[in-house]
Amino acid sequence: MQPVYDWFREFYERTGINLTFIYDGFDRARMIKGFWLTIELSIITIVLSVLVGVLGAWLQRTRLKPLRAAVDGFVSLFRNTPPLVQIYFFYFGLGFMLPRVLDPSTGSMVPLITNVQWAILSLSLFAGAFNIEIFRSGIEAVPNSMIEAADSLGYTRTQIYWKIVLPLAIRNSLPALGNNLVNLVKTTNLAYAIAVPELMYVSKQIWSDATNVREMMIFLLIAYIVLVQLLVVFLNWLERALKIPGYGQTEGA
Repeated sequence: MQPVYDWFREFYERTGINLTFIYDGFDRARMIKGFWLTIELSIITIVLSVLVGVLGAWLQRTRLKPLRAAVDGFVSLFRNTPPLVQIYFFYFGLGFMLPRVLDPSTGSMVPLITNVQWAILSLSLFAGAFNIEIFRSGIEAVPNSMIEAADSLGYTRTQIYWKIVLPLAIRNSLPALGNNLVNLVKTTNLAYAIAVPELMYVSKQIWSDATNVREMMIFLLIAYIVLVQLLVVFLNWLERALKIPGYGQTEGA
């Protein structure tokens, strides 16, 4: 790979286009780490937000009014406040209220929950609040005749939800769920605000050192297009794989 790195260095000298994250070993290493951390944040928050959505939609249908009220309050809180404010609240508000613990490797006191963990928690709850409403609408679209048929066969309320309602609701919810998950992947760059070394953060470090703002912003744009497109391709595949002919889609669709 060294000839490639040398070519990009010569390319910078000829044209002034400074792609330092390719030919410089230090910048390349931190860019790769930031890129993989962005992917890690995206995958973890997607999984957790979907789990929050499934659980919250289930609790919305409980007979216990306090639980339903708690879920409604959770949705209102996270849906009606900006995600950046939520990240700051968790990291600077709740984070400083928690005790610090001893790090055996360094012998110093460190926060109980790291900035990366706060970012994951905050973004997962933010997207999860929207997922609850998405799954709720998907559940309401399931025909009552299917629920009545399962009830007549002796299924319990929990079995009806997990074996009948939820699988169909997921199919109903996939288009809206996909939009929310795409937004979640793009929103992971807000972790930059609490110094999480993801793609946006390391790009800012690189352009501060090399003053190549133009090149780094173009790279960021392309990187997020690629990440989001990979997610869209997966979601389109999942929608086709879960398709039930005659239920919401025609067989030839």
